[in-house]
Amino acid sequence: MDMQTLYLLVPLAPLVGAIAAGLFGKVLGRAWSHRITIALVGVSFAVSVVIFQDVMGGHIFNGSVYKWMSSGSTTFEVGFLIDRLTVMMMLVVTFVSLMVHIYTIGYMEEDPGYQRFFSYISLFTFSMLMLVMANNFMQLFFGWEAVGLVSYLLIGFWYTRPTAIYANLKAFLVNRVGDFGFLLGICLVLMVFGTLDYQSVFANAHNYVNDMAPIPGMSVGLLTAICILLFIGAMGKSAQFPLHVWLPDSMEGPTPISALIHAATMVTAGIFMVARMSPLFELSETALSFVMVIGAITALFMGFLGIIQNDIKRVVAYSTLSQLGYMTVALGASAYSVAVFHLMTHAFFKALLFLAAGSVIIAMHHDQDIRNMGGLRKYMRWTWITSLIGTLALIGTPLFSGFYSKDSIIEAVALSHLPGSGFAYFAVVAGVFVTAFYSFRMYFLVFHGEERFGKDHHDHQGDHADEETSHDHHHGLKPGQKPHETSWVVTLPLILLAIPSMFIGYITIEPMLYGDYFLDSIYIAEGHHAMAELREEFHGAFGMALHALTTLPFWFALAGAVSAWFFYLKRPDIPEAIKQKLSFIYTVLEQKYYFDRFNDWFFAGGARGVSGLLWKFGDVKLIDGFFVNGSAKVVGMFSGVLRGLQTGYVYHYAFWMIIGVSALLTVRTWFE
Repeated sequence: MDMQTLYLLVPLAPLVGAIAAGLFGKVLGRAWSHRITIALVGVSFAVSVVIFQDVMGGHIFNGSVYKWMSSGSTTFEVGFLIDRLTVMMMLVVTFVSLMVHIYTIGYMEEDPGYQRFFSYISLFTFSMLMLVMANNFMQLFFGWEAVGLVSYLLIGFWYTRPTAIYANLKAFLVNRVGDFGFLLGICLVLMVFGTLDYQSVFANAHNYVNDMAPIPGMSVGLLTAICILLFIGAMGKSAQFPLHVWLPDSMEGPTPISALIHAATMVTAGIFMVARMSPLFELSETALSFVMVIGAITALFMGFLGIIQNDIKRVVAYSTLSQLGYMTVALGASAYSVAVFHLMTHAFFKALLFLAAGSVIIAMHHDQDIRNMGGLRKYMRWTWITSLIGTLALIGTPLFSGFYSKDSIIEAVALSHLPGSGFAYFAVVAGVFVTAFYSFRMYFLVFHGEERFGKDHHDHQGDHADEETSHDHHHGLKPGQKPHETSWVVTLPLILLAIPSMFIGYITIEPMLYGDYFLDSIYIAEGHHAMAELREEFHGAFGMALHALTTLPFWFALAGAVSAWFFYLKRPDIPEAIKQKLSFIYTVLEQKYYFDRFNDWFFAGGARGVSGLLWKFGDVKLIDGFFVNGSAKVVGMFSGVLRGLQTGYVYHYAFWMIIGVSALLTVRTWFE
């Protein structure tokens, strides 16, 4: 089997699984539906490993697989670019997807949409693989829109819930805003470069550094406009401020898809895209500053929202928002390899945290409120230890995978001299404390302290009147019931994800960040020295961990964890007192900075207002009233006049004939 066939096999295997489970699921039954989809995703992962070994041997592929159509001199093709950046993404996507597929057997065991769910997650995997393997903007856009479509189906999987329908519609519409900018950026690329092929665009980009964008009334550099428009697409997919509002609501979907969307696929698409476009972004410092500032705002202010969340999945969701902000900041600092490195490490520990949250939800009989938990450590040993590993990786504990990527981001931002880098450095350092605080708040409330399950919790059900808790809060353990560890199909993926969450950073930091791993995949301009300086300061993975013990981020992380322990295990009265004293700030956070309120009032309300105006004036009065009914009335009036002239008397007709002949003779006389 030649390599091109293997390249095709990676995305097509999940697609075949999606078709089998989706169209023939009733015939295949539950067992064969999950066996086929899991086996084919497993094939995709195994082939990705083979391709990885081939690429590490020096073989890079960039070519067309299928010619779709030609329009003038432009050709639209399906093509693959298989280099080290691509193959790393392929491994992450297929491995995490495989873990999610296995986990789904246990989590969706009793769901009537079992086969449909397996079809969707396999289709999601296919879409993401087509995106990361693309060698041209047309295929990139196909994968981009496909993951958006399937995410819509997955977020609204439980379509009988009004909140799920609201959430998937919200995700779809917000992403349309970002995708509109993304499409404009691609159109501008085609207009300027005359091609959608990555290699051709990157090779000629330097020729347009001094050109201005053809935007009427604006003086913007051409490459700056292209980069910012492309990044607006990333702001939608990777949930960056202010297009972040869809991601927390996507928790309405089943937990396995929360892990898949938020760990390795959809939300990382924007980060991957900007890293792939590094030859363009490196030619516009304005675009890089814009990227950095947007990422810094997201990293810090979305972290604040995680502090007050009581839904176990929403805490993890807001941590995803914050970590995506960290990746975006790294992109703005020209540390693309660090951003992609954090993307990889984050995929493992965030998938682990989501799946562990799902394990807890199963044990709690679908009660997701962390205030109803506590003391689960002794009942769920595997879930507890894997959750602890994921939490330690998330907060950047030395030697854990998240430490190496997160600490490298902070150092890269400190070395950046672009406008906005000062604010970005403050945001990512302050975010370390915030992340540690809300992460360990959730950990302590779930696994330690008083056992609060099996009790009446009506006293705090109304605390969040505006919180989109679609989950059935009457679910949960009954008095006297105890939680228990979940089945092996749930705990096995947790264990397999916990291993890279601990070790992958230590093993891979040297080749990926300070070796030549991304040498042919990522371009960094000579004037951007952050990565070069980081390389000079690096003294091995263990030495980096030792050095971190003396740095501010480490002590901030420790302070956040200790504060959470003190506030929620030793003195739980203090958070309640702070809440009362700072009620205004708490309300602002509870309302998520009023973004949803504003969007509902301005955009949704404005759209309804404009459509109402168009209906009442445009449709009822103008079209129906004036054109349709008005023209009928005019015809009726004219007909009434004519009817009066049709008397039926011959001498009346003779009279009008004489008048007509006289008029014609008069006109003829005038013209002669």
